Amino acid sequence: MLTKRTFAALAGAAMFAAVTGAASAQNVTLRSTDIHPDGYPTIEAVKYMGQLLDQRSNGRIKINVFHSAQLGQEKDTIDQTRFGVIDMNRINMAPFNNLIPATNVPSLPFIFRSVDHMRKVMDGPIGDNLLSEFDKHDLIGLAFYDSGSRSFYNSKRAIKTPADMKGMKIRVQQSDMFVALVSALGANATPMPFGEVYSALQTGVIDGAENNWPSYESTRHFEVSKFYSITEHSLSPEVLVMSKRSFAKFSPEDQKLIRVAAKDSVLKMRELWDAREKESEAKVKAGGAQVNTLEKQPFIDAMKPVYDKFVTDAKLKDMVAAIQAVK
Repeated sequence: MLTKRTFAALAGAAMFAAVTGAASAQNVTLRSTDIHPDGYPTIEAVKYMGQLLDQRSNGRIKINVFHSAQLGQEKDTIDQTRFGVIDMNRINMAPFNNLIPATNVPSLPFIFRSVDHMRKVMDGPIGDNLLSEFDKHDLIGLAFYDSGSRSFYNSKRAIKTPADMKGMKIRVQQSDMFVALVSALGANATPMPFGEVYSALQTGVIDGAENNWPSYESTRHFEVSKFYSITEHSLSPEVLVMSKRSFAKFSPEDQKLIRVAAKDSVLKMRELWDAREKESEAKVKAGGAQVNTLEKQPFIDAMKPVYDKFVTDAKLKDMVAAIQAVK
């Protein structure tokens, strides 16, 4: 929740951004934020979007990408984006779960059968309807990026059944959904900012975490948490959003340019992502990570309490059914 002081500071910064933005509406450089390091597929995709905008606007619209959490961790940057202090934000779906209930559905464990299934869903009318939900919260949903398949890793032992997780302290994103997911498997969920995970693993504050191959590799988590168990419990996409305040400064023609460039950047992101996943998997295995596959059905069966808790109304139940019906 915003304090009065924070609210006033954000409002003042947003007012300043609006004045300066309006004054230079013909020559705008958008500030985009991401927690990942330079070179990461999401970073390069937004840079590519910036190149497209630069070309298609004859140099009037550019994007400056602030990587490596230079503008703050994901949860911290949401309000800054809503107030227009930050123009664009590539962010995981989980921090939006409490703000936008519909984002809980693609975040549900095992909701997607495969990467291809997820992409088909998010590229279609279900994805477009979900993007429109951000409009109610001072944000413009532009596009969905892949977040890969998330699996569990830890410093104790290979996970083969849910029983192997009993009592483990597992870092999760700051999301009620992920807390419930880990708790349903008998582990102790520990919400924590992404930037604090390495030291927490190293010092034993937590036993493990969960993430995709590139994040496991790029953070060097495999150095302090060598057991990687392929549960693929989440294929939740990430979302590229824009501040509605920033978006409103542009003409309808330029707004269309922005929307189209964002959608066009998705194919570039996926191309980079698919290559990066293979590269990261090879690197962590070479670095000593012990990777194991497992039977997923016991993990899927354990998720009923999660679905019961988060799929509570007819709209969300219909969305789950619609996703499951996509072939």
